[in-house]
Amino acid sequence: MNTFFSSKRRALQALLSFTLLLAGASAQAADTGVWTPSWTASPQPIWGSSFVLPLGLPATLQDQTVRQTVRASVGGSRVRIVLSNEYGSQALQVGAAHIAPVDGTGKALTFGGQPAVTVPANAVVMSDPVEMAVAPLGRLSVSLYFPQTTPLTTIHWDGLQPAQITAGNAVSANALKADSTVNSRLFLSAVLVEAAPGTRTVVAFGDSITDGAASTPATDQRWPDFLARRLAGQNVAVLNAGISGGRVLKNHMGMNALARFDRDVLGQPGIASVVLLMGINDISWPGSTFEPDEQATQAEALIAGYRQLIARAKSRGVRIVGATLTPFEGALTMPGSPIANYHSPAKDTVRQRINGWIRGSGEFDAVLDFDAVVRDPQNPLRILPAYDSGDHLHLGDAGNKAVAEAIALKLLLGER
Repeated sequence: MNTFFSSKRRALQALLSFTLLLAGASAQAADTGVWTPSWTASPQPIWGSSFVLPLGLPATLQDQTVRQTVRASVGGSRVRIVLSNEYGSQALQVGAAHIAPVDGTGKALTFGGQPAVTVPANAVVMSDPVEMAVAPLGRLSVSLYFPQTTPLTTIHWDGLQPAQITAGNAVSANALKADSTVNSRLFLSAVLVEAAPGTRTVVAFGDSITDGAASTPATDQRWPDFLARRLAGQNVAVLNAGISGGRVLKNHMGMNALARFDRDVLGQPGIASVVLLMGINDISWPGSTFEPDEQATQAEALIAGYRQLIARAKSRGVRIVGATLTPFEGALTMPGSPIANYHSPAKDTVRQRINGWIRGSGEFDAVLDFDAVVRDPQNPLRILPAYDSGDHLHLGDAGNKAVAEAIALKLLLGER
């Protein structure tokens, strides 16, 4: 009997020790860090072939790997990703995922300890953390394998960074031999790092001018990229929440600003400030090729939309900085352009009224006068040629750098 009870006691002790070991391992693996988005791409739904701007994407992926390159803004000791199926009507199957420093050795990603994940319709998932030192402004490649027929539903259209697509499961391949490339983000919406305590977040919330349209692809020449360079090493993440075609009041190439403000701005951890540069499409799309039958947007309606964003930011203790709308006379009139009637004197009058209100109302916590930075002194209704991308609407690389360098960082962050 004593031998029996001794054996039982030893077995119970062994079981208890194993249980404590597992508990210790779980505690060690527990997520106790300060997780900060270091890079984001605001999700958009796809659009049909009747729209003036072609989507330029395959309808589906099947038994294919997609590798996407991102540039972190703030660094950290561990990393994880966020996948979005926000606009999917069916579950998204991801068979494998991998992250690596560009030209470095990477690691497999897991989701709840599993190598594959199912993302429900209209949902997002976050990967488990992996140990990986990410430097400020470090570049990372994220590879995703899609084993089943996967409709492309949730994208960021103007990625300005070629995503490589190849057959089969090649997520861990050091060099990917691409069968094709696309210039959009596919299902990848954020990369987070375990950053230093006290790390703050600044969000650039805008349209194609913030998204970087017409800047040099694959070189990170958007104005938020230049701002991130200025803040590198200061524990401030800079997130680009621009959507090309974005509007304050109405949908089309993504949800309107009022609809996506919580997701893209207020929901970001450590949010300190948001820069609002949006409204030019609200003014210019009506009566143009984009929305030929839409009634003109009145300044009062756009100001009411701004006031809603201001109120929502301030209710959460977030500093909101208004940026003036940049000139656009002659916009999109290049030979071969499919867009007509984007600019008119009446539309520019609305822009001037909006800018006057942004500068003089005192309702924003601070103002960035991007219009004054980039306009041509000889013709203030146009962008200075040195800053113009050539389409008379979007800034070129030099223009993006100019507005980023004009930002007073203490004003941006509310510091004295």
